[in-house]
Amino acid sequence: MSMFENLDIEFMVETMPLLLKATQMTLFLAIFSLVIAFVLGLIIAAIRYFNIKVLSQIARFYVSFFRGTPLIVQLFLIYFGVFTMYPMLTELPATVAAIVTLSLNSAAYMSETIRAAFESVDRGQIEAALSLCMTKLQYMRRIVLPQSMRVALPSLFNSLIDLIKGTSIAFTIGVSEMMAMGIYEGSRQFNYFEIYFDIAIIYYVMSVILGFLQKKLEYKMSKY
Repeated sequence: MSMFENLDIEFMVETMPLLLKATQMTLFLAIFSLVIAFVLGLIIAAIRYFNIKVLSQIARFYVSFFRGTPLIVQLFLIYFGVFTMYPMLTELPATVAAIVTLSLNSAAYMSETIRAAFESVDRGQIEAALSLCMTKLQYMRRIVLPQSMRVALPSLFNSLIDLIKGTSIAFTIGVSEMMAMGIYEGSRQFNYFEIYFDIAIIYYVMSVILGFLQKKLEYKMSKY
């Protein structure tokens, strides 16, 4: 109890608006990365689902690498490695490196979720579609995707939540997001516990909101 009695509540209240303002960058990183990751994950999942030669092996290695290495290592490899190897990339802001890393990392996880959802669709339906002379693109769009997205929805929302939390490492390369703002404000008066407690609350609230939206979306999709 003594730990909570020593909390500087006034400091927490004062810094909360600053942290909330910094969530704009956090959400920008997360949403931008989500769009790229979903498209890339869908492509990788399709490549592995259809077992396209050569590309399937490359996709398998890609997924294995990004799932098997820490996110912060990937960020440093891209920002301090790849971006410094090419002069044209050194001019890009650190925000781009953060988006690229988050997108590539999240796409690896999403691709496995989507591929598993593809596999869950009854093969009998696909055979029926082929017997009607549907192309692969047609039966993917009309049969596989509508059913698989309903199955994949909970896991995709989990990926989004992980993506939002993953943006917290962007401060390590100088991106001014919520974590960077928290470290700066906390260092002014050495109120680190209070500032990190504020940050934890904000992340938790965002996760709860996403969980609520997930349930609403699942309910709507269950009607179709």
